[in-house]
Amino acid sequence: MARTTSLTFPIRAALALLTLVAGTAARADATLDRIKGRQKLTVGIILSGAPFGYIDPQTRAEKGFNIDLARALADKLGVKVELVTVTPPNRVQFLQQGKVDILIANMQYTEDRAKILDHVPTPYDRAGGAALGRKDSGIHDWTDLKGKPVCISQGSNYAQPLADTYGAVVKGIPSQPESMLALQGGNCVVAVHVAPTLKLLLADRPDDWKDYAIVIPTELDPADSVIWLRKGERDTAAALDAAVRDLHGSGAMLDMAKANRLVDPTFLEEERRKFAAQAKP
Repeated sequence: MARTTSLTFPIRAALALLTLVAGTAARADATLDRIKGRQKLTVGIILSGAPFGYIDPQTRAEKGFNIDLARALADKLGVKVELVTVTPPNRVQFLQQGKVDILIANMQYTEDRAKILDHVPTPYDRAGGAALGRKDSGIHDWTDLKGKPVCISQGSNYAQPLADTYGAVVKGIPSQPESMLALQGGNCVVAVHVAPTLKLLLADRPDDWKDYAIVIPTELDPADSVIWLRKGERDTAAALDAAVRDLHGSGAMLDMAKANRLVDPTFLEEERRKFAAQAKP
């Protein structure tokens, strides 16, 4: 009898493992099935300013590179898109609570983020941080920020390098527009945000920002901009990755970036050449 029990235990254990694997696979498919079932992709976006996301002052419509990308991905999946505005403090919470299917929300890849979220492997852009400050601030290098107050968005991946590497006193502000106001109010010596947004801000509003400039010539921690998902959603990630690769290879991603006045499309030009070459027979 004991012999029968000893043989039965590994069989039961194997069956239990198979059940666990099957359950995990089912969960991995759930989001993609839900997207296709309801014929809608719900995307969390940030409206922090051109070129990525903003409200058109004339039409009040949501516009920007990230908005166009969300619509293009939905089109690739054969569904409609629903845009949900998120902020730096709540974007991860919205994703984890299922309020959105994915995030296209100015979130560059970091190892810390990858511990709690999954992402689409192929990046849709690459960006680093720029330091906007007064022209007479005396700030010319990242090392000049030691002991000085620096404004960033809450949840920004620039917080750690600014504090740990350069010794800045980091001030997390709920949103980028509020961070800009804090800078103008003298609450920080520079505001650090993704470079394309700050460069367009200076170009589009020269009178408002005539006393300000990108005071440090190099970008802080350039990193891949990726689409974020909940952990374990491998099928959704694979479907979106195929779509992102196709948008790169066809040149559509580069066209969207140029239409939204992305200041430096060098990375996207390289991605177009790479994926276009891969698509050739």
